[in-house]
Amino acid sequence: MSSWKGKHGPLLIAEIGGNHEGDFAYAKKLTELAIESDADFIKFQLYTGDTLVSPVESEQRNKHFKKFELSPEQHIELAKMCINAGKKYMASVWNPDFIDWIDPYIPVYKIGSGDLTAYPVLRKFALLGKPMIISTGLATMEEVIASVEFIQSVNSKYKSADYLALLQCTSMYPIGFEDANLEVMESFRKATGLSVGYSDHTEGTKALEVAVAMGAEILEFHFTDTKEGKTFRDHKVSLTKQDVWSLIEQIKTINLLKGSDKKVPVAIEIENGHVISFRRAVYPSVDMEAGTVLSTENLVTLRPNHGIDARDFDKLIGKKIKVGVKAFEKIEWDMVE
Repeated sequence: MSSWKGKHGPLLIAEIGGNHEGDFAYAKKLTELAIESDADFIKFQLYTGDTLVSPVESEQRNKHFKKFELSPEQHIELAKMCINAGKKYMASVWNPDFIDWIDPYIPVYKIGSGDLTAYPVLRKFALLGKPMIISTGLATMEEVIASVEFIQSVNSKYKSADYLALLQCTSMYPIGFEDANLEVMESFRKATGLSVGYSDHTEGTKALEVAVAMGAEILEFHFTDTKEGKTFRDHKVSLTKQDVWSLIEQIKTINLLKGSDKKVPVAIEIENGHVISFRRAVYPSVDMEAGTVLSTENLVTLRPNHGIDARDFDKLIGKKIKVGVKAFEKIEWDMVE
């Protein structure tokens, strides 16, 4: 069974990420709303400023991430909220040292775009052997393939599409539709044979809907309670509970439209007789006496497909009709010699 099968088709990941902005009470509120949204996974990001960004080389970024920190106890409480509500908890664990205390709560690990090329980090997660999802913002195809091969060299489990998935992602907030590049999902699938999906940084749900229609097995989207009055950039590209409900309804419609990959007449066509009434058969275009030689001049193809199928037109040429027939009257093979 695929690791990426969601309740509504594609696996839906509601990424709260840093939208709590370091406020634990707000983080719990967002978690409750994400649970109510009926996403499959509720996702956070685990980091400390000092283990993610150099305080010397990027002092302001270091301070930014410090403001967004939550304690291990708080993250565990959020994880338990999700699990107790029948949902699954996921995290981008930017500090592998956190694995010891968070691993019992995480069935799937997410690697953020910034760590795609952090091989020492990738190694630690690959050694765990749990299903892993990798976002690919900032990367070239060559970098993506190299990272996949590195992970697979550490643990051959990740040669399976059930254990490793790649998300097309563009690491800006927000992006225009022209920068979503959803076709890359198919390039990933062809190049690696792995599962593919889409991590969204556009506004609204249109890109997510199109991604589903294009075969995305995983959808990741930022999640918030409201976009009004927010200054932190991620809120602008986030979905609310109502947005997720709307997306789920659109996914149902898309899946109905996608239907089956087996090309056969469907029941409604058969029940309404269209296989016969819409197709042509061979008919005499003039009255014929017995012994008349059949030719392109005295035969025509018309609806409905009664008698001899139009595909057999050429087989009739040069044969003789054994009985007299009227123009446009059905003919059968036993009337021909």
